[in-house]
Amino acid sequence: MTHSPPPGRPRARIPGPQQPPPPFPRIGAGLWRRCLKGGLALWALTAVAAYTTRGVAPLPALVLLGGFLIPVVFVLWAYERHGRDLGVSAVLGCFLAGGALGVPGAVLMEAHLLHPSPGRFTGVALAEEAAKLGALVFALRLQPGLRGARAGLVLGAAVGLGFAAVESCACAFDAVLLSDAADLRVVLETEFPRELLAPLGHGLWTAIAGAALLSQRRPNGHFRLAAPVVGTWLGVCVLHAAWDATRGVAGRLVTRVYGVEAVAPGPFGQPYLPRTGAGQEHLFTLLSAGGLALVALLGVAWVWSLRPGDAWRNTP
Repeated sequence: MTHSPPPGRPRARIPGPQQPPPPFPRIGAGLWRRCLKGGLALWALTAVAAYTTRGVAPLPALVLLGGFLIPVVFVLWAYERHGRDLGVSAVLGCFLAGGALGVPGAVLMEAHLLHPSPGRFTGVALAEEAAKLGALVFALRLQPGLRGARAGLVLGAAVGLGFAAVESCACAFDAVLLSDAADLRVVLETEFPRELLAPLGHGLWTAIAGAALLSQRRPNGHFRLAAPVVGTWLGVCVLHAAWDATRGVAGRLVTRVYGVEAVAPGPFGQPYLPRTGAGQEHLFTLLSAGGLALVALLGVAWVWSLRPGDAWRNTP
C-alpha cells in the first residue's frame, strides 16, 4: 500500500538517469559566423582608423586581422561541420604548424634550391606543398589515432589555411615596404583578394594532399609515402603552379593583344600591368579571374570526389 504525501508537501523528486558526457569538446554552434561578423567589424574599424589618422600605427593590426580572419573562420567552420571528434588541439596544432613551420620551410627551400627560370612556378609549388605536408606530419606525429580521408581533409585544410594566413600577412607587409608611403590602398589591394581566395588555394590543396596522406597512414601512426600519396601530391602541385602562373599568363596574353608589358614588383609581388587604357586593365582582370576560377573549380571537384563513403561523416 502506497502512502501519498500530506496536502501542501511537494513530492520527492527521483533523479533520472545521468546523460553521458559528450565524446568530444563542444564549441558553440555557429561560432564561425560570430567570428566572421565580429572580425569584419573590427577589421573595418581598424581600416577607418588607418584612413582617418593617415598613420602607420593601425597598419600592423589591419594586416594581421586581414591575414588571419578568413582562414580562422574557415577552420572553425570545418571543425564544426566535419571535425569535432578530431579534437580542438589537433586542429589548432595543424593551423599553427602550417604558419609557423610551413612558411619558413618553404622560404628556405625556395631561397636555396630555386633560381629565376621559366619553371620557377613549378619549383615554388613543389617546395610549398612539401613544406605543408611536412608541417602536417610534424603536428600529428604523436597522435597515431588520427587517420582516414576525413581527418586528412580537415587537418590538411587547417595546415594550408595557417600557411595562407602567414603568407598573406607577409605579402601585405612587403607591399607596404615597397610602396613610397604607408598606403592603405596598397594593403587592401594586396590582402583582400588573397583572403577571399585562401580557402580555394592553399586550404584546398593541402586538404586534398592530407586526405591521401592520412588515408595511407598505418594503425601504429607511421606515415607511408605510397604511390597514391605521391601521385596526389604531384597533382596538387600542378594546381598550385597553374594558380601562381595565372596572372603571368594573363599579362602575356594582354601583351600580345595590346603590346604592353607586365611588371613584377619584388619577391612577394605578382605581375601587374602599368596604368594604361581601361580596355587593357579590364581584359587583364577578366583573364586573371577566369584562370583562378578554373583552377579553383578543378580543386573543388577533386575534393567533391572524395565525399562518398565515410570521408565526410562526423562521428565520434
